[in-house]
Amino acid sequence: MALEITQEDFMSPEQVLALKEHCREMAKNAKDDGRRNPVRDWAILHVALDAGLRVSEICDLRIRDVILDNGSASLIVRNGKGNKKRGVKIGRALRDHLEEFIAWKSENGESTSGRAPLFISPRSGKALTRTAVYRIFKANAAAVGIPSRFSIHSCRHTYASLLYHASKYNIRLVQKQLGHSSIQTTQIYADVLSNDAAIAVDNLPQ
Repeated sequence: MALEITQEDFMSPEQVLALKEHCREMAKNAKDDGRRNPVRDWAILHVALDAGLRVSEICDLRIRDVILDNGSASLIVRNGKGNKKRGVKIGRALRDHLEEFIAWKSENGESTSGRAPLFISPRSGKALTRTAVYRIFKANAAAVGIPSRFSIHSCRHTYASLLYHASKYNIRLVQKQLGHSSIQTTQIYADVLSNDAAIAVDNLPQ
């Protein structure tokens, strides 16, 4: 099925910043009530926003998949769409955050062995489900007034849009980071985000 996106699928930079600031503040003043864990939730949403992983890819992350080497920090997606493996480069902010998060896991008695899930449910001790991640996004997004049309998958679309601009319109780089097998799929982002249409309609005869 072809990817279908429009401008309504992207959060604005202002919305992303508001969501990040809210999650960061919640994590700083964390109180784990057994249902919500703000420290874990902030790490999850930071990965979604700054690495653009699919929900299933976030849930499948293991400790061994987090490569924190300076200069080549990456997340390893072992079972992406089509069962393909890829490395997703991450920036310093996310790298430092994940280093702190893994240290926090160890301090709080969570396993940090290689095959242990990065994000676990406190109830089951197993990897979080996709439904749980959807709910985590919705609760935090609602707290900062982000419209209900957005879901956790909107983070992936938003990441693609921000990366496309930050890379100076390097569509191949965006394709590699997202794990698209075809450049045509990634090209959809370029088409939606093009300024050509905005310029054209402004230049219509008045």
